[in-house]
Amino acid sequence: MKWFDLHLIHRFWGYLKCYRRQVYVGAMAVPLSILCSVLFPWLIMHIIDTKVVTGEISGLYWWSGLLLLVLLGNYLSDALFNYFLQTSALHALRDMRADMFARILAFPRRYFDTTPIGVSLTRLTSDLEAVNESFAQGLLSMVRDVLTTLALLIFLAFINWKLALMVLVMGPPTYLVTEMLRRRLRESYARGRVVLSQGTGYLQESLNGMKTVQLYSAEDQVQHKYGGYTQGFYDAQSRSNFYDSALFAIIEGITTIAMALIIWFGAKEILAASITYGVLIGFTQTLDRIFVPIRDFTSQIASIQRALAAFGHIEEIYEQPLQEEGKQSSPMSTRQPQALEQFESLVFEDVSFRYNESGPLVLKGVSFELHKGSQIALVGGTGSGKSTILRLLTKTYDNYSGSIRLNGMELRDISQAQAGRLFSLMQQEVFLFNRSIEFNIGLGREDISAAQVRDAARYVYADGFIEQLPGQYQFELQGNGGNLSAGQCQLIAFARAMASGSEVVLLDEATSSVDSVTERLIQKAIDHVFMDKTVIAIAHRLSTIRHSDQILVLEKGQIIERGSHSELIDMQGHYAGLLNALSES
Repeated sequence: MKWFDLHLIHRFWGYLKCYRRQVYVGAMAVPLSILCSVLFPWLIMHIIDTKVVTGEISGLYWWSGLLLLVLLGNYLSDALFNYFLQTSALHALRDMRADMFARILAFPRRYFDTTPIGVSLTRLTSDLEAVNESFAQGLLSMVRDVLTTLALLIFLAFINWKLALMVLVMGPPTYLVTEMLRRRLRESYARGRVVLSQGTGYLQESLNGMKTVQLYSAEDQVQHKYGGYTQGFYDAQSRSNFYDSALFAIIEGITTIAMALIIWFGAKEILAASITYGVLIGFTQTLDRIFVPIRDFTSQIASIQRALAAFGHIEEIYEQPLQEEGKQSSPMSTRQPQALEQFESLVFEDVSFRYNESGPLVLKGVSFELHKGSQIALVGGTGSGKSTILRLLTKTYDNYSGSIRLNGMELRDISQAQAGRLFSLMQQEVFLFNRSIEFNIGLGREDISAAQVRDAARYVYADGFIEQLPGQYQFELQGNGGNLSAGQCQLIAFARAMASGSEVVLLDEATSSVDSVTERLIQKAIDHVFMDKTVIAIAHRLSTIRHSDQILVLEKGQIIERGSHSELIDMQGHYAGLLNALSES
């Protein structure tokens, strides 16, 4: 591993350069700081040799005042450096957090199928905080300290090259020890960041499912598993603390040994009249100022390695391809701009699909056609491929074989935004924000007015219960709609699907855990949709199936039967068996 990953520093500088004026102002304080650091021991050496040793008092107050002025200049330059550079670093990190969140919003939907939410949450919170506390501040301070140390070493050589040579002899062992422990520090921090990310993901998942955990008395199992993550993080941090403490102790020991050697050798030189008292005291003052940044450097090493480990995880956000990344603009967006303004046809032709290269085929040679104004019902058992067809249509995945053509154009070449204008999806899983009902239907989109929100609610028969709530459409939902019934939440989600005015509705209908009154409203809404819209529905209810123009019966990823309700009944095949089971349930 390297001391610094240059591409990570380049990444950070890309944000920091927007505030380069503040960086330059802070950097301008560095020469003053270095000058004061060199002047201070030189003034002490001069005062001792020309005033204290000789007993010459005249001008002593003037030289002492100059010494005080140099100290004040040193403090002022350090304050300016820290303020301007750290402020600009905070601005850069603010921009980075906003950019990272924007990137996550643009991730393909399949990313969220395979990556726990807690992982992204950790990247945006604790990993960025580690960069803020360590990288942004520690690295900039380290650059200043390195320049100051070099200037002081040059000054030492100017004072007495023999004493300076003794200091340089301590350099190689210091470097070797630092490099060895630095590698182990970064490995420990990297392991800690991984375990923290996993633990955060599991914690988020556990808190979301807390009602289920408590209902089935699984608290002990959940606590035990989360305890494994916390123990892993503790072990990684303990190793990091050990290496950090060892590094600090070794550097402190080397500092003490170097100071003792200088005093011993310097005393011999004074007795031999080779150097003056002022030179020895000035040398020890300079040496002490050298070892202050070196001692700070040890803590900065640990801090920066922690930041680089976190930055390595943050880099995963930037390396993750976006939804449309790597694709040229679709020909229909430039050559045929009007082609997707309205839906005409959808054709699946010999479509096969697997979720990963080594996994089994979940769709095998699926072919069907859907035309404007018609309805298709997908029926079949669990794992038959019904939901996968909807995922392909919503462009959650595009690594299918065969052809899916929308208005004659290949779906994988159409942007998600273009397809989204034609398709709206009603899912079984309902997610509602802790915001108003109006926001949850329109999602704050500028192209959906308050009137459209109310029309959508009226379309799915949700307006009746909404207008009875305090504040009506401004009623604030809590806990994913926990202050409403499950059926009411489902109606709001249904209204959300209708608010955009999409021509094609992808319907994964579900009325489980819904009271009978709300179930009738949902069914009325579905009937309304079937009369007005082009529909592809995963059908769970007999009435939905009968309303469909064509029924596709799937099993193990293949269409084994197709036709209208009456045609399939006459066949007395798989569909008839499913229908009997559905009627009995």
